[in-house]
Amino acid sequence: MINGYIFDMDGVLCDSEQFIAEAAIKMFKTCYQINVTANDFEPFIGMGEDRYLGGVAEKYGITLQPEKDKTETYRLYAEVVKGQLNALPGVEKFIRELASQKKRLAVATSADEVKMKVNLKEIGLEIDIFDALVSGLEIKNKKPDPDIFIEASKRLNVPINQCVVFEDAINGVEAAKSAGAFCVGITSSFSGDELLDAGADSIIQTFFDDIKLLEN
Repeated sequence: MINGYIFDMDGVLCDSEQFIAEAAIKMFKTCYQINVTANDFEPFIGMGEDRYLGGVAEKYGITLQPEKDKTETYRLYAEVVKGQLNALPGVEKFIRELASQKKRLAVATSADEVKMKVNLKEIGLEIDIFDALVSGLEIKNKKPDPDIFIEASKRLNVPINQCVVFEDAINGVEAAKSAGAFCVGITSSFSGDELLDAGADSIIQTFFDDIKLLEN
């Protein structure tokens, strides 16, 4: 029986990659007078903001001031994303339906807490609709290590083998399966075949697919 529902954020609840890239590009331009591109960030997507910014800084031979630069990036991000970020199709209805059934809900994301909370606000989901929030800074070993999902299940007080994880990325699917959770792959970033090969138990295109299951 599934009693806990754990959601990754980017590519699952919303897609903020273009906006965080835009904010980071502005930060590098303003603070270091360097013109970086969105493509520079692609190898570091899903690794958390420390690596997201740090990987690009290494490419250009820049020594970051990590906390200062990250704070500035988040300030710019909040400006860039305001009124622009939407929940992915079916997300809000699906989560509110689960909440109405008193299911235990968590967000577990590699992003920092500040970005997670900005995103939830922008997509119209109250923080307190979730029973647990786990951010990247709280977890030492990043995906594909299972730690973030194990921690989410602990905070939900639901055994991991009674949890379903919703993931869009291969390393996230691998982390969920390594943790011992049931994993639903969402084909927003990778193909269904790629997610199944990584170990996903089932595949959906949008949360409207899962809403149909809840209503049956």
